[in-house]
Amino acid sequence: MKIAITGATGFVGKELVKKLAVNHQIVVLTRNVDKARSVFPSNLQSNLEYISYNPKQAGDWQKQLNGCDGVVNLAGAPIGERWSPSYKQEILDSRQLGTRNLVEGIKSCEQKPAFLINASAIGFYGTSETATYTEVSPAGDDFLAKVCVAWEEEAQKVKDVDVRLVIFRFGIVLGDGGALAKMIPPFKIFAGGPIGEGKQWFSWIHIDDLVNLLVRAIAHSSIEGTFNATAPYPVTMNQLCETLGDVMNRPSWLPVPGFALELLLGDGAKVVLEGQKVLPEKTTQTMGYDFQYADLESALKDIVN
Repeated sequence: MKIAITGATGFVGKELVKKLAVNHQIVVLTRNVDKARSVFPSNLQSNLEYISYNPKQAGDWQKQLNGCDGVVNLAGAPIGERWSPSYKQEILDSRQLGTRNLVEGIKSCEQKPAFLINASAIGFYGTSETATYTEVSPAGDDFLAKVCVAWEEEAQKVKDVDVRLVIFRFGIVLGDGGALAKMIPPFKIFAGGPIGEGKQWFSWIHIDDLVNLLVRAIAHSSIEGTFNATAPYPVTMNQLCETLGDVMNRPSWLPVPGFALELLLGDGAKVVLEGQKVLPEKTTQTMGYDFQYADLESALKDIVN
């Protein structure tokens, strides 16, 4: 297949490209072609095509979607930054406008892609220490929930032209990078510990399972709809840090107080300090996906070791 991918050089995107480019032709939509080209190994380059684009603006790049078999949209500004008013607008625009322009590009194609696989996030549900969320749970009303609703609404418009749509609401992705890259160094120097009170839920997924879910959705035309991309056994922040400490043979004893994180991330700290318990009911039951890393200990052992 010929598959266009946005966010291809990100934490998840580059692993997906590496897996798909072995057997498929990948169109990498990127802001920086030279940087993107340097991300991927030389043995894959013959199956990679690089297109310069600005996701927030319509342009000639939209024509490059013509003739693609499908599109995977993973683009969006990182949320692990300080949320100034201008950055909050960037978080929204990079997802809402980026997806809108992508869908408009798909709609304008003479030979339309057969599918759009679109990222979203479990931030859709809002935060809670007591609620349990599945794919049928309603949206929350905080900033990140509103971003996810706007993001998904833009993706839904692709169904106007009978393009198959799959939306994955990502949990916190664990792998060689991402959230763990910030957590492991303190543990290495015996200074690791939970963030905030430690009672908040941490709904996670191993990056291998996430990539496998994306590949499955690409390969099977019967898969359609919205799915939670989270492992079946979420944990609390305390459990996460205790397990990480055990796997690394380090103590989990030095909590990071909530106010310190708020000083660093501002409003963005809310996501980490409040959390949510999300279960992948449709992912396991409707899609029938069997997680390679269902429990946290096996996931962390694979990543850390």
